Amino acid sequence: KIELPTMILQLASRRAAGQITPYLSSTVSQLRCNHLLRCSSSAATFSTTKPTASQASTKSSSQNNPLGKYAVPSRYLQPHPNNNITPHIASLVGRDLHLRPSHPIGIIRSKIQEYFASLSNSTKDNTTYEIFDAEDPIVTAQQCFDDLLIPPDHPGRAPSDTYYVTDTSLLRTHTSAHQSQHLRSGVDAFLCCGDVYRRDEIDATHYPAFHQMEGVKLMSTESMIGADGLSDEQWLQSPECQLIEADLKATLEGLMDHLFGPTEKRWNEDFFPFTQPSFELEIYHNNEWMEVLGCGVIHEQVLDLSNRSDRRGWAFGLGLERLAMILFKIPDIRLFWTEDERFHRQFKEGKIVEFQPYSKFPPVFKDIAFWTDDDKVTNKDDFVENDFFDLVRSTAGDLVEKIELIDSFTHPKTGRSSRCYRISYRSMDRNLTNEEIDELQFKVRDETATLGCELR
Repeated sequence: KIELPTMILQLASRRAAGQITPYLSSTVSQLRCNHLLRCSSSAATFSTTKPTASQASTKSSSQNNPLGKYAVPSRYLQPHPNNNITPHIASLVGRDLHLRPSHPIGIIRSKIQEYFASLSNSTKDNTTYEIFDAEDPIVTAQQCFDDLLIPPDHPGRAPSDTYYVTDTSLLRTHTSAHQSQHLRSGVDAFLCCGDVYRRDEIDATHYPAFHQMEGVKLMSTESMIGADGLSDEQWLQSPECQLIEADLKATLEGLMDHLFGPTEKRWNEDFFPFTQPSFELEIYHNNEWMEVLGCGVIHEQVLDLSNRSDRRGWAFGLGLERLAMILFKIPDIRLFWTEDERFHRQFKEGKIVEFQPYSKFPPVFKDIAFWTDDDKVTNKDDFVENDFFDLVRSTAGDLVEKIELIDSFTHPKTGRSSRCYRISYRSMDRNLTNEEIDELQFKVRDETATLGCELR
């Protein structure tokens, strides 16, 4: 295990508690990154234990990249007019939670990779999955959207949903952004894991940075001979498409049993631009049905764009935080990013244990109300909620537990729109004082005015 200097640990702890500015928060990440890079010559990972047989037989991209390689905030905070990445977001990139063997995210990643490694020794499926878990988080719009048939007017492309570095590069919104590059390189089966970024609402289950696992498998050419020359409708009804669907579902049902033990499952039809047909998988856990992943047969056009038009196969994607919150019973997604040892010392490599809350400090509630900037011609409310959420997160950091809209109305005479939000501040490590939150709330109010809103 790499030990960081005491000063950096103290600063990191203060950052997690929201006691330092966003600028200093970025500096902490840079210091941490520099230290990790210096240590990388003698330790490539946090773990010094001997790899298991399945780990030793699977080559991972992270073996050639030191931890913290991408923890360079200046890469993301570029002075480009389309750049909407905040110092808070830049400080999260390169933390590599999924590569820490004793972190809940790393434990889930390892267990999934362990399952797919076992398939290479199976009598039914001898597929070997190549591992990619240290890819650059900056991708192009073509990788993230165009190669996956996501249309130009899709809301996921908007700056309100996506963090752009420039007008053509961005922080990946899903690990599927690497699908085309690995298919083009000739890989037939792989798992791709990494941190992804989306501007989103703020509550206990949503965070602007999280982790995904992407899986892809191309079927053998011999098994797909009958698929040549079929129309879309004929393909969907063909035995070859049904073969891929059956293989996909059997593989993912086996994964759920590997993670949760034998459990009841059900499949629902879904829609994704890059798969056809598409499905979601639900499991029955703790007396309720829960969606755990999306998947489908890779769209023929996606394979064409990846120069693999001669092949057919399947793909899936799942969120590691969602699985980890269920399996470890972690109540707040912010906990994954804490530096508090009371959290980290509860977890050991390869073990799934129930998280034991070490504190529950009371929240501090503050309301903010404002008129939004309506379009003067159409009188349409142009307010983008995710811009406000991102602004609050950037100002107050991880002290923000939840933001909820508690009132909205349109003035009957002027037609102006008003919104009132309740911000819940809560530290996971200490009591907050009303005075310090008042100071933060005044900063939030000042920053909200920069969105063109008139405070009430």
